[in-house]
Amino acid sequence: MSARAGIVVTGTEVLTGRVQDLNGPWVADRLLELGVELAHITICGDRPGDIEAQLRFLADEGVDLIVTSGGLGPTADDMTVETVARFAGRKLVLDNRLEVMIADIVSRLMARFPNVDADAVHAANRKQALVPDGAHVIDPVGTAPGVVVPGKPTIVVLPGPPRELQPMWPIAVQTAAVQEAIAGRTAYRQETVRMFGLPESGLADTLRDAERSLTGFDRLEITTCLRRGELEVVARYEPDAAESYGELMTLLRERHGEAIFSEDGSRVDDQVARLLGGRRIATAESCTGGLLAARLTDLAGSSAYVAGAVVAYANDAKAGLLDVDPALIETHGAVSEPVAEAMADGALSRFGVDTAVAITGVAGPGGGTAEKPVGTVCFSVKLADGPAVTRTLRLPGNRADIRERSTTVAMHMLRRALS
Repeated sequence: MSARAGIVVTGTEVLTGRVQDLNGPWVADRLLELGVELAHITICGDRPGDIEAQLRFLADEGVDLIVTSGGLGPTADDMTVETVARFAGRKLVLDNRLEVMIADIVSRLMARFPNVDADAVHAANRKQALVPDGAHVIDPVGTAPGVVVPGKPTIVVLPGPPRELQPMWPIAVQTAAVQEAIAGRTAYRQETVRMFGLPESGLADTLRDAERSLTGFDRLEITTCLRRGELEVVARYEPDAAESYGELMTLLRERHGEAIFSEDGSRVDDQVARLLGGRRIATAESCTGGLLAARLTDLAGSSAYVAGAVVAYANDAKAGLLDVDPALIETHGAVSEPVAEAMADGALSRFGVDTAVAITGVAGPGGGTAEKPVGTVCFSVKLADGPAVTRTLRLPGNRADIRERSTTVAMHMLRRALS
């Protein structure tokens, strides 16, 4: 069996759902990349007894490595290091080098806040320089250091903010204690295929057929996930099972070739960004309220091809900002293909671009009719050097689902038009 690990995410704000857990899934992916089997992810509040209970549970499960996140700050409820030290049977000792480093970081931060009692802040932050005896210290990215505590299991203690945790992870992995803990890991390959326009049931039928007909299918660890209206298929396997994966891909291409848009794990956002090279795009949005423009500009470098966006929610905004003829809205309704096309034309003209996408729809929960129920969304993609591609879909889900799925549909329509 491969080396096994568990993750403990601490923080009452995470436990109660006020803050989304970003660290657990991120560390889980890094462990899988290393070939380490993930046994459990647990979440607990900022209470020593609860943190220790999670550590004890994972240790009893026989994991080789435990990774914790959170609870490393200067305040009284930051107790992870103290609890881990007690669990590992190690005393807390003051790391003088670390104390000087943290004091320097805090002094620079306090220079921005002249009215704050600097001595009190320094005293509070001094506790962050207390580390378990014999632990490997990872220098802080913020003010909180990380520590790696050798043992059975080895425990990696990292801060809660992802911007601090993520840069510290590769340093933790290279420590002798972690390398020893994961020495039994299995080398895996991991491939990701993405599909659009295929229901989950269709993929499930194909995978059941593959299980019955393909040799070595049982050597493939396959997980599927519906994300943003796309199907994501992740296959993990040992290198000598590559032929079995090849057989699976042949079957997927035969059955669902038109739905597959990525065999290398690339996202539609990345593909659209590449296809927009040398072009300029603008969006005209109603029901999505700028979500498509936000998605296009999520990627660094998007200023090279995104010119701008118009959020024309009200009918008079569609007319005034995008030159949509009010008679068109009166005749066909704001949620209609003619209006979507007119909005795309307006975006092309207003921004002087060669590519435009328009979205108008009924996101709900109200506003639907028998003819145009909630979830009815009209899309139009228009290229200055080509015809418009316009379609109407009925999208499932609540308001948030419909708005997000609308951006996914628009991205795929744009990908196909540019391809």
